[in-house]
Amino acid sequence: MVNHVNFIGGIGDVGGSTYADRLAIFQRGCPVRSSNSAAAPRYALSFTTGGLLEREAAFLAPFYVEHRDWVKVRDIAVEKNLLQARTHSTGIRRVRETVKRMSALSDHEVNILADVPASERGHLMWAAACRCYDLIGEFAEEVLRERFLTLAGKVSYEDYDSFYRTKAMWHDELDAVSAATYKKLRQVLFKMMVEAGLLTAKGAIEPAMLSGRVAQCLNERTPSDIRFFPTRVA
Repeated sequence: MVNHVNFIGGIGDVGGSTYADRLAIFQRGCPVRSSNSAAAPRYALSFTTGGLLEREAAFLAPFYVEHRDWVKVRDIAVEKNLLQARTHSTGIRRVRETVKRMSALSDHEVNILADVPASERGHLMWAAACRCYDLIGEFAEEVLRERFLTLAGKVSYEDYDSFYRTKAMWHDELDAVSAATYKKLRQVLFKMMVEAGLLTAKGAIEPAMLSGRVAQCLNERTPSDIRFFPTRVA
């Protein structure tokens, strides 16, 4: 299926000085879905750094609340090694990916991120990942939630493989990844679902018990981002 790798959706250096620059940089990989596009946009596939990044988000949220500037948050986190990475390069990658996903959250969502229990923070960061990466969001809606609603009970690697093959019919970039990258993308996605409390390690679907405040945040989007979760709540 795959025979070579193209780097898609990589995170470039963050250095724009204007709001427009910063917005463009941090929304890279977090596209706004539109039904008006003549051609399907390319999938960003740079979510292999870390997993859900829920713990990392808890560390960085107070700095955004204080500065309201993602570039500044990134610079402080890298300089002070806030995420306690073992190497400088690892720290840079992890900070950039965490900031990138957190930038998909509203200010209100970031405000509550550091104060909510880990389970709620996991739900918010799962929503952030779905907003940032269309491939994740579509899998969550079309496979994870759909299998929950149809009482399938489990999500397997085979379900992901079938989903991926279908998407690859319209997205050449999916066919272009190497076998190793394909496996890594799948592994990280399943790890994220487990860390978000949506799936057990054996693939059983865990119904999402969304708190009132998280559900309210998700419902502020149109359509509601509750569609990314295995729940019967509309």
